[in-house]
Amino acid sequence: MGSEMTFLDFFSGVGGFRYGLEQCGMKCIGHCEIDKYANRSYRAMFDAEEEWYENDITQINPADLPRANLWTAGFPCQDISVSGAMLGITLGKRSSLFFEVVRLLKGKNPEDRPEWLILENVKNLLSINQGWDFATVLYSLAEIGYHVEYGLLNSKFHGVPQNRERVYLVAYRHFRAGDGRKVFPVTAGDGKALIQLIGGTQGRRVYDPAGISCTITSAAGGFGGKAGLYFVDLCKGNPKLTDTARCIKARYDSGITNRGADNSGVFYGCRAVLTPDRENKRQNGRRMKECGEPAFTVNTVDRHGIYLYSCENCTGLLNENENCGRIRRLTPRETWRLQGFPDFLFERAAAVNSDNQLYRQAGNGVTTTVVYAVGQRILAIQTELDAERSKIT
Repeated sequence: MGSEMTFLDFFSGVGGFRYGLEQCGMKCIGHCEIDKYANRSYRAMFDAEEEWYENDITQINPADLPRANLWTAGFPCQDISVSGAMLGITLGKRSSLFFEVVRLLKGKNPEDRPEWLILENVKNLLSINQGWDFATVLYSLAEIGYHVEYGLLNSKFHGVPQNRERVYLVAYRHFRAGDGRKVFPVTAGDGKALIQLIGGTQGRRVYDPAGISCTITSAAGGFGGKAGLYFVDLCKGNPKLTDTARCIKARYDSGITNRGADNSGVFYGCRAVLTPDRENKRQNGRRMKECGEPAFTVNTVDRHGIYLYSCENCTGLLNENENCGRIRRLTPRETWRLQGFPDFLFERAAAVNSDNQLYRQAGNGVTTTVVYAVGQRILAIQTELDAERSKIT
């Protein structure tokens, strides 16, 4: 196959697959995206002017596609997601675009089809229509010669503080079942290795995909304590601090809502304790903070639960009975960081799109650090295969 793997980026959005795979050393040679605003961000973020491009996947002639080693396709989830009509991939107008990928594969000569495929969608793909839709996906790929593996991957285990579960399918054209090579399970990162790529004031520093920006981590102590930012799950009128943000929505609310599992906010607090009777005692060797100082991070999995305290200078409400600092929505920059994008790419997109579009683009995208982990596993297997072939020849 050669030293550099190439890929085509279908349903590309703003390039989450592209950035993750490029960090692995792969090369993108073209993309397809129908949303003009997402494509505007994509072209501002990446050097794509000389690459193959088509806006509508239904209009692509398979013969016009350049040869690539890998195709990516985070096909639309609107008809699969539990927040939609759940028509599935057969009846749903948007999610049925999966079959356009199959059409393009069938339209290529077998030797010109990509060796690898990576598909991504919401968790409900596994169970919608009693699992028959997922069986259809597996059969459609197996019918044209692909061995398929799949796994449910959560972004929070791959270096970003976001609780986002997604199904990833990896298909390989030359695999044989039982040959000993497995893509899954994909090794999860711990998000602890913070390697600074770009310096600057806090909030503008950029870290590599192995870690997260210190301005949005909520891990106890360390960078979290310095940042003073804490995620809040807005759960049915009873917000609570959490270790990770909820899944980013494609349609981000204009304000903070109390609908269960909708979104996350960020809490600005004076001070926080785990139990009322320990207010004046030391917490993990540290005394309580005074008003105006950033509160140190609370471990929300403690069996005693969460109790927040404030003073007369605090504003805002966590619920009807407690004055507890302020809650604000995540900024566009923070939602992009939660998807693993570095600030310099966000700033290129922000220069050509509105905040509303930036929120949508983060919500519709894939987490780049998860893609990076999957890409690394594919490269490891491909290296083994190439080594075996070189011995034979």
